[in-house]
Amino acid sequence: MGKATGFMDYKRQTFKERNPAERVNDWTDYTVPLSEDEVRKQGARCMDCGVPTCQSGMEISGATTGCPVYHLIPEWNDLVYRGQWKEALRREHVMNNFPEFTGLACPAPCESACVLGINEPPVAIRTIERSIIERGFAEGWVVPEPPKSRTGKKVAVIGSGPAGLAAAAQLNKAGHLVTVFEKSDRVGGLLTYGIPEMKLSYDVVKRRVDILEQEGISFITNAEVGKDVPAAALRSDFDAVILCTGATVHRDIQVEGRELKGIEFAMDFLHSSTKSLLDSNLQDGQYISAEGKDVIVIGGGDTGTDCLATAVRHNCRSLVQFDVYDKKGAVRDEVGNPWPQYPKIHRIEYGQKEAAAVFGEDPRAYAVMTKKFTGDGEGNVKEVHTVNVKLKIDAQGNRIREEITGTEKVWKADLVLLAIGFNGPEQQLIDQLAIETNADSTVKAAYGKYTTNEEGVFAAGDMRRGQSLIVWAINEGREAARECDRFLMGATVLP
Repeated sequence: MGKATGFMDYKRQTFKERNPAERVNDWTDYTVPLSEDEVRKQGARCMDCGVPTCQSGMEISGATTGCPVYHLIPEWNDLVYRGQWKEALRREHVMNNFPEFTGLACPAPCESACVLGINEPPVAIRTIERSIIERGFAEGWVVPEPPKSRTGKKVAVIGSGPAGLAAAAQLNKAGHLVTVFEKSDRVGGLLTYGIPEMKLSYDVVKRRVDILEQEGISFITNAEVGKDVPAAALRSDFDAVILCTGATVHRDIQVEGRELKGIEFAMDFLHSSTKSLLDSNLQDGQYISAEGKDVIVIGGGDTGTDCLATAVRHNCRSLVQFDVYDKKGAVRDEVGNPWPQYPKIHRIEYGQKEAAAVFGEDPRAYAVMTKKFTGDGEGNVKEVHTVNVKLKIDAQGNRIREEITGTEKVWKADLVLLAIGFNGPEQQLIDQLAIETNADSTVKAAYGKYTTNEEGVFAAGDMRRGQSLIVWAINEGREAARECDRFLMGATVLP
């Protein structure tokens, strides 16, 4: 513990943000880094707890608490405070292959588990994490480290999202020959095409992928296994296979008028926008455009927020975000949502700030349920009909939403974006490999083992656990690599 009174001497400070009214005119990072001195002070706020709950990932009441990759958080906090940045980077990489991804796009359950957070603002862990890795890249400390020898064993990793990349990185360290198959034209999965540029730039993904390639990993893009690449070929050409294709089956809304044009899945909207932006700076027109449209985003989560930020940059005419839940309070409920659970509180994220800067108010409408869509007579969506609801618990303990009479409303809409999550993984590849699934369609593979019913085939990430966090995907990718290494070699050198 570098400074015993640090948590009393310094106030919490996170990455600053550029002016929302200005940043909506570009697609570059909306945040501004802290100075070295500012980051060191944030490191000093860490109390080096005897039981650092920040670094121990667990699930409490259905939400993640602490860091699932068991980051050595107090260690690198102290090293940053002492100015030992290179050693901090080394310790940061011990448990997390990609701190730049989690530093940008993780909701930081580590911070909600910070002991200081019991009665003070928690340590700015994510800000420190990101500052360390960015310093590492800037100083040239992040370099390829190929294995000194090869085992001759070949492993196919299907999917290049965070789980696939983590599995590939670890297996490569063990000396195996790893090939990653990605169905899109760029590596990264939803890191690339599911998170907008201003939140997680493709340059950040590519610089890491370039290092992985230099370390010996092969990436094959435009290769959807089960379609472009026969699944049977994997079993004959590789000694083991790890499935990391994610949970990409969209959750839909089944109401009258759903077939109308202009009602799109949020991920299709984000994917097409990012691809067109990277391909042509949006000049090719090959994307779902919100320009000049009345846009409604259905869904109050992170993906919905990303849709807000993207639609604003498209220069939409108006913007509303429906949240089926009531507006949360400014502070956590200490009885129903005590520390160290992730705090269920009202947050104003970057997308809401930008929409408010452009349109004058927070775009969210709470406790709203969509009843039907109506069209313009030519097959295009024109209106969304809603009603307000309140959550009730029935006699069996089930959560139900009761409509509130008299709250019906009609909203103008040229573009409706469905950001209500995912139902599980695509089934084509699973069926071709004869992989057993759970009732929710996820792959049946025990946590910590990741073995499927087919020998030599493993599954990790959202494909196994369902829609989840980037940090859980990295955790599972690393652990699946460990079990795959054990399968191939009889023992494992991986953590």
